[in-house]
Amino acid sequence: MEKLTRQEEDVMQVVWRLGNCTVREVLAQMGEPSLPYTTVASVMGNLKTKGFVAQQRKGNGYVYAPAIGENEYKRKFLARFVHDYFRSSYKEMVTFFARDEQLSPDDLQDIIREIEKGE
Repeated sequence: MEKLTRQEEDVMQVVWRLGNCTVREVLAQMGEPSLPYTTVASVMGNLKTKGFVAQQRKGNGYVYAPAIGENEYKRKFLARFVHDYFRSSYKEMVTFFARDEQLSPDDLQDIIREIEKGE
């Protein structure tokens, strides 16, 4: 799976949230500063080329839909991130954030409870 740029990820977040959508609908959901229509249309084209969205002709324009689920992308992105920065060790990643005080003891207990529940 090809890595997305920050701008592509921002657009993809909106596409996942909306499901089937047009460029105008994506643009309306994006925060400030707003991007030009042509930029969002170009990003959608890139996402189509990379296989992240499917495109279907509707009237004079196109409707886009996610071709890859958000959880699938997260799983593959995180696996690549852990491989690149933590020698493929999720334990090392959690330890890093716990030591860096990004995870409190309460957060760690919540994580353990979720793991034990099997969720």
